[in-house]
Amino acid sequence: MKGYFIEATKDILKGEGLKNISVRNIAERAGYSFATLYNYFKDVKELVFYCVKDFQTECETHVKERTDKTTRGSKKLKAITKAYLEYFIQYPGIFELFFIEKLSDIGGNQEASALIISFLDRLCEEEWNYCIKNKLTTEKDAVRIKTSLLNATTGLLLLYIHRRHPKDYTEYIKLSGNQIEHILNEIGS
Repeated sequence: MKGYFIEATKDILKGEGLKNISVRNIAERAGYSFATLYNYFKDVKELVFYCVKDFQTECETHVKERTDKTTRGSKKLKAITKAYLEYFIQYPGIFELFFIEKLSDIGGNQEASALIISFLDRLCEEEWNYCIKNKLTTEKDAVRIKTSLLNATTGLLLLYIHRRHPKDYTEYIKLSGNQIEHILNEIGS
């Protein structure tokens, strides 16, 4: 039963965004009474927080499918980052949920923030460890590069999704690829 409410909420978030989330909309989409929702969730914010976790799992699967056979090191980090960007371009409502909406609207404020902000790092964690272990970069440089990568990817997504800059997807792919390459170019292969 809990899964029906989560799936209904995810469908609304993907298609319509957080502004269209209400207990009644979720219950109607799930095919149950809105009162039933409260048997499983304290409130809508808790339900949305579960969706954040599920969306991250979806994105992880997307990234793994796209990067499984990629050479380790900087090439794999680039591929992971590009797949991460692809996911959010495909689902702009999820990007907005993660990076635009107020955390107070999501629920689990600090926990949600930590999940969202550390997400790209967690996707790349195994590869960062590989690069550090094989002396392709240092821990200190990795921390700096991770910060640059998070800021650049978030900015690139924000400008493309909300301002259509650059104007078409092909230009966006080229620009984002160049930015990722620039940020990760100091890591050895």
